[in-house]
Amino acid sequence: MTYTVNCSILLTELPLLERPAAAKAAGFDAVEFWWPFAEAVPADKDVDAFIAALQDAGVQLSGLNFFAGDMPGGDRGLVSWKGRCGEFKDNIDVVVGIAERTGTKAFNALYGNRLPEFSPEAQDELGLKNLIAAAEGVAKVGGIVLLEPVSGTPSYPLKTAADALAVIAKAKETGAENVKLLADFYHLAVNGDDVAAVIEDHAKDFGHIQIADNPGRGAPGTGALPLGDWITRSRELGYDGYIGLEYKAPAAEAFTWAIRPVAG
Repeated sequence: MTYTVNCSILLTELPLLERPAAAKAAGFDAVEFWWPFAEAVPADKDVDAFIAALQDAGVQLSGLNFFAGDMPGGDRGLVSWKGRCGEFKDNIDVVVGIAERTGTKAFNALYGNRLPEFSPEAQDELGLKNLIAAAEGVAKVGGIVLLEPVSGTPSYPLKTAADALAVIAKAKETGAENVKLLADFYHLAVNGDDVAAVIEDHAKDFGHIQIADNPGRGAPGTGALPLGDWITRSRELGYDGYIGLEYKAPAAEAFTWAIRPVAG
């Protein structure tokens, strides 16, 4: 099983730049991050330090989020956020620069919460333009843009696979073939989606899978979701990418469930 450790939600007892090495010490060769900086366009030295931490640890950066605003404060992306279009497009350039230095191919573009001062139609129009711009940007490095249904945020409009796939279909109509569904089994299950049916219909086209158990968003086996069955079926139907570990657990017991090679 090819796992990648989400170092923005796991190993958080450690400073961010120490987490790649901790993931490697736990037996993993790949990591993914939400946007690891406080701003859309960080200082060059901060980008250099982040990349050096990955290289020094000997891990592959398998996935990266675009800047999503103030995530702890409730923001969930800039893609459809009117008034921050320039900020998002500047971030695309930084993301592509990181990709060129790390070989990263998958980039999660959180869509953004609904804003009461703008119509959903206006936000969706901007969202499509920004998704296309992101897709064009990462295409330069052979990358894909991921679009993710999210739970726990009522104002985030993409809650089911169908919601995200409808947006992806519009992007494809413009020629943007490298926008894919991020199937986070936890978010889909919490939002009441039929995860098994989504897998049957779309697994071969998934851009990425992430997992956590429910209730609690804990490690696999702490809840009731049939994560192993869902992963196995996704593989059978053609998904051959990473499985992102995006759950909450103390570092000391974060990976006790996993069967993996011991780091040497």
